[in-house]
Amino acid sequence: MNGFVMLFLHHIVFLALVIGCFLTEMLGMAVLGTVLAIIWFAFYAGYVQLEPNEARVMVFFGKYRGTFSRTGFYWVNPLLTKKKLSLRARNLDVEPIKVNDKVGNPIMVGLVLVWRLKDTYKALFEIDSQTMAGTVHGSNAAVVAANRMASVMNALENFVKIQSDAALRQVAADYNYDNNEAGQDEVTLRSGGEEVNEILEKTLNDRLAMAGIEVVEARINYLAYAPEIAAVMLRRQQAAAVISAREKIVEGAVSMVKMALDKLKDDQVVELDEERKAAMVSNLLVVLCGDESAQPVVNTGTIYQ
Repeated sequence: MNGFVMLFLHHIVFLALVIGCFLTEMLGMAVLGTVLAIIWFAFYAGYVQLEPNEARVMVFFGKYRGTFSRTGFYWVNPLLTKKKLSLRARNLDVEPIKVNDKVGNPIMVGLVLVWRLKDTYKALFEIDSQTMAGTVHGSNAAVVAANRMASVMNALENFVKIQSDAALRQVAADYNYDNNEAGQDEVTLRSGGEEVNEILEKTLNDRLAMAGIEVVEARINYLAYAPEIAAVMLRRQQAAAVISAREKIVEGAVSMVKMALDKLKDDQVVELDEERKAAMVSNLLVVLCGDESAQPVVNTGTIYQ
């Protein structure tokens, strides 16, 4: 019930009954007053205050009675054990781990995810989160409750971290690192982007459903070759880049040579036989495809000498 209404009943009505019993000279009323006074003090254990996105799991002598998540100040049965949990979103940055991609290349991959509790019953009773949280000591009840909630949430976070590691290894093993060893249309870890992240998020949700945990977002935030093959792969990428650049240079040079020959022919500048055309093509390709500037040689004789 509403906590403020219970405060009025508790401190005005109930307290008046206790005082009235003690003011009566009858022995039976005094005994009743003592019992009511004990109940009056016990009622203090029923007051609960919940902030937004917090919940209390209610247990009655070992039996689950429900989850209370209404924000505000309330009073519940003081005989219920109230286990406090947070429903707020939490961030987890999984450190990069070494895994093998689809073709066996060792790579380093890490992820960041956002998770929160969705089912408080599973979080407390489907996995052994309370034992993993350990024993909490303290003199103040509020401090003990806060520390107990923090311990349980840390235990759940550790559970999420371990399952995230397993899910990341599973997803990374299904894809190639890049397109060097895969088809151009094949999804890879580098080019997959949102598609890989969606599969990773679904895999995490499947693994964490047993603990009542929902993954809001999961993204790969670190991806690189493992140190032992990074230098070799870098040289391979550089070689591929050089080959690609050379292909563009040759393609452009051939088109320029063709344009030059066609221009000479159309404008009737000079008539060249096949041998002279071959020589001209050779010289132009050397000039256009060379890494350094060509050194011209001036022929002072005839075209054939």
